[in-house]
Amino acid sequence: MKLELRHIRCFIAVARHLHFARAADELGIAPPSLTKQIQEAEKLLQVRLFHRTKRSVSLTAAGEAYLPEATAALSSLERGRELAELAERGELGRIQIGYVASAAFAGIMQTTIKGFREYRPKVDVVLTETPMDRVPTMLVDGQLDVAYVRPPMSYPEGIHVVGLYRDEFVLAIPEDSLLADHPAIAPHQLRDACFALPEQDFGTLEVARRGRFRPKLGPRPGPLAAVLACVSLGDMIAVVPRTLCDCVTLPGVIYRPLVGKPIVSEVALAFRRHERAHAVREFLKYVGVLRV
Repeated sequence: MKLELRHIRCFIAVARHLHFARAADELGIAPPSLTKQIQEAEKLLQVRLFHRTKRSVSLTAAGEAYLPEATAALSSLERGRELAELAERGELGRIQIGYVASAAFAGIMQTTIKGFREYRPKVDVVLTETPMDRVPTMLVDGQLDVAYVRPPMSYPEGIHVVGLYRDEFVLAIPEDSLLADHPAIAPHQLRDACFALPEQDFGTLEVARRGRFRPKLGPRPGPLAAVLACVSLGDMIAVVPRTLCDCVTLPGVIYRPLVGKPIVSEVALAFRRHERAHAVREFLKYVGVLRV
């Protein structure tokens, strides 16, 4: 026989009350059963824990020494049980969230994550800016749990993508461009332009398709701030999400809408289709992309 949790609980109850009957009542067991548990504990520990007479119960020196350690151990186990329950409910854990820089400009990511942190304050939410072409692999490998992206993108079968926010593409052009005189610009007017490409090139290719020309492609600097820096030098334009108009101002760059049906630029959440981690599932439920 080994010392068990029941022995520790019985010892602490008797040490608290220094009365076997009251301790037995607290534990919901019969006094003879409690006496047996204490005797077993003393035998297993090979020390006497209590001085017992017909009129009094008191701790021995060994009992005095053992009590704080036993109490701490029981408290630690109880804390462990509470933490396990929190983790099971998705109220404790860690979530790795990736995002492409352009998704941050829409504001939906910030609103959602701030709200979730208030809703589940014990969940550690870690944010990492991630190149768009690495997102699918990082989700599959478990380096990311979810990612804010701008579709369209190609994903493995096990990755699911749900739209969160609808935006549309506009043009970023040099302020001294001849195009700056137009309040809105038609795709065919861009036939001779050179395009700086953001990570998401769908908007650029769709503009060229509508204008019926093959686009002249310049550098692909990656983040939108770098794309706008290329435009600011005066010899390129870029197709970018409208949300940039409200939050990014760069010297030498102005924005103009496109003529015709809007070209949709969407912010979406990508995640593993069969996610098992409770904290991640709780986040997906909060965002509204996973049914309860």
